[in-house]
Amino acid sequence: MTTPADVHGVRDPELPGRLLATERDALVPLLRARPEADFARPVAACPGWTVRDVLAHCSAALTRVVEHRFEEGVFSPESNDRDIAERADWTHAQVVDELERGMTEAGPVIAASDGALDGIALGEWVHAGDVREALGEPGAYAGAGLPHALALLAQVTRARGGVPLHADLDDLDEPLRLGDPTGERPPARFIGDAPTLVRLYTGRPPSGATYELAGAEERELNLYG
Repeated sequence: MTTPADVHGVRDPELPGRLLATERDALVPLLRARPEADFARPVAACPGWTVRDVLAHCSAALTRVVEHRFEEGVFSPESNDRDIAERADWTHAQVVDELERGMTEAGPVIAASDGALDGIALGEWVHAGDVREALGEPGAYAGAGLPHALALLAQVTRARGGVPLHADLDDLDEPLRLGDPTGERPPARFIGDAPTLVRLYTGRPPSGATYELAGAEERELNLYG
């Protein structure tokens, strides 16, 4: 895998949309081919939620983005539960249809948000990994969208002033630089594979992977902690 583009410079407004479109093309056909029973599988990364619940949450979030509906408390646990409950009578196919539309239409809205919504696109891709893992599919937190996801992770952590970190990834041509670029804190160092890095930044267990992290604690990396 080559180095993701635009990981060291200014924000790339089109990056979230590219990630969503790439994931849409991989995930939606997979979901349409799965039997109905698979939508009831539990998702380990989201305790209490099934595959269908995660997909309903994702599709609702993107619909909110497309429709510019950001009322107070949106994306709180209570708001997420309401979004899922509102789709309780939908068929699985309807949920997947809404997800496909959201992944297609949300990109331009996120691009125009000046970075405020970039994390939503990253979260959608991570939840797709959660679903893949629940379904026993290979490529959780990897696949065709990984280069875009790494670039967006760098973009988001830079914008949020996260812990500076240089990641030497097994499958990347050169180090990936994440977090605060000001130099006020010496960068931490990660050595391992890209999916494990994604897991650490999103609060997912590293799943027995071998990696090294020096100069920072795992909890400092977690975007959702």
